[in-house]
Amino acid sequence: MSTTPRPQPRPQTEAAAAGATRALVVLTAMNLLNYVDRYVPSAVKDLFKADLGLTDAETSYPLTAFVVVYMLASPVFGALADKVPRRVVIAAGVALWSLATGLAAFAEGFWTFLLARALVGVGEAAYATISPALLADFYPESKRNRALTAFYVAIPLGAALGFILGGWLGKAFGWRTAFMAVGFPGLLAAGAVLLVPEPERGAFDSEQERNATPPGWAEALRTLRATPEYVVAVAGYVLVTFASGALADWMPAYLSRLRGLDLAEAGSLVGTATVVGGLGGTLLGGWAGDALRKRGVRSPYLTLSGATMLGAAVVAAIALLATSTAAITAAMIGAQLLLWCYNGPINAVLVSSVPAQMRARAFSLSILLIHLLGDAISPPIVGVIADTTGSLALGMTLVPVTLFAGALVWLVGARRLAASDAAEG
Repeated sequence: MSTTPRPQPRPQTEAAAAGATRALVVLTAMNLLNYVDRYVPSAVKDLFKADLGLTDAETSYPLTAFVVVYMLASPVFGALADKVPRRVVIAAGVALWSLATGLAAFAEGFWTFLLARALVGVGEAAYATISPALLADFYPESKRNRALTAFYVAIPLGAALGFILGGWLGKAFGWRTAFMAVGFPGLLAAGAVLLVPEPERGAFDSEQERNATPPGWAEALRTLRATPEYVVAVAGYVLVTFASGALADWMPAYLSRLRGLDLAEAGSLVGTATVVGGLGGTLLGGWAGDALRKRGVRSPYLTLSGATMLGAAVVAAIALLATSTAAITAAMIGAQLLLWCYNGPINAVLVSSVPAQMRARAFSLSILLIHLLGDAISPPIVGVIADTTGSLALGMTLVPVTLFAGALVWLVGARRLAASDAAEG
C-alpha cells in the first residue's frame, strides 16, 4: 500500500458506533439478497432453456444483459451518490431489483426474460456502487477490511442459497416459482435501509478531503488512472471476475451433463461448496490480510489475494477434471475457499486508495470494468464454445487459465508497489 500519510481517525461516539453496526447489518443482509437473486438463474438454467426453447448461448445472454446494464448504470449512480442521500438511492435499487427478479417468472420467451434480468442490473447498480463507500464513512481505515469482510461474507452465502434454493424449488415447483420465491420478498427489505443513518462523507478523512468538491468524471478518471494501487487491484479483479462468472453460471450444467448429476444434486453441490468455501475463504482472507498488515508486509492485501488465486487456479482445474462426486465436492470447496479470500482485502484496497469524494465513482468504475471485461462476457463465451465445438469441458478451461492470470497481476503489482514504497521511504 502507499506510504502517503493518512489522517488519524476521529473518535466515534456511542451513537455513531451503533449506527455503524446497524448499517453493516442492514447492508450485509441486502448483499445476501443480491446474490440469491443473481444465481437462481444458473441453478435452473436447463429448466428455462427447455421451457423457453433456448440454445446454450441464449441461456447466458440474460446474465450478460444483467451485467451490461449493471455496469453501465453504475457510473450514473456513482455520480448521483454525490448529490442525494445515499440510503434513498439504495432503497430504490433494492425495490427495483426485487420486482424485476419476481417478474422474470412471467416471461414467455427469450426477449421478455432478457428484459426482466436486465432490469435487475439497474437496481443492483444503485446498491453495489454506493454501499462500500457508505460503509467507509462509518469505519476508520484500520477497521475497514474487517467491516468489508463481514459485508462480503454475504456473497458466498447468497450465491449458495441461490444455487440451493433455485435447484430445489426448480425441481419441486418449476423455475417460475423459484424466481418469485426469491424476488418479491426483497421488497420488504427495501425499507430497512431508510432506518440507517446517513454518515458524514469522509468522516475519517482529513478536513480538506471532507470539504473537497466531488470532481467531474474527466478529472476522476485521470486521478484513478494515476493511482497504482487502484489500477493493479482492478486489473486483477477483472480476470478473477471473468473466471468466477463462468464458473458460477456453468458449473451446475457442467456437473449435470458431464458427470451425471441431476439438477438438484448439481445445484446443491455447487451451493454447498460456495457457502462452505466462500464463507471460510472470505473470513480467512480478511484475517490473513490484516495479519500480514500488522507484520509490516508491504502491499499485504494484494499479496494475499495473488497468492490465494494461484492456489485457486490449481484446485479449480482439479475440480473440472475429477470424476467422482466426492472428489469434485472436495476440490470445489477447496477452490471456493481460495477463490473468495480476495473479497475483503481487494475492496479495502479500492476504498482506501482514493479520496473520500471519489469513492462512489471509484467503485462504479471498478464495477464497470470488472463486468465489461469479466463476467459479462465469460458465460456466453463458454456457451459459444460449447455450441460450436460440442464440448462444454473445453469452454470451462478458461476458468483456471484466467484465475492464474489474475494471480500474476496481483502478485507482480504488489511486488512493484512494495519496491516503489521502499524507494520512497
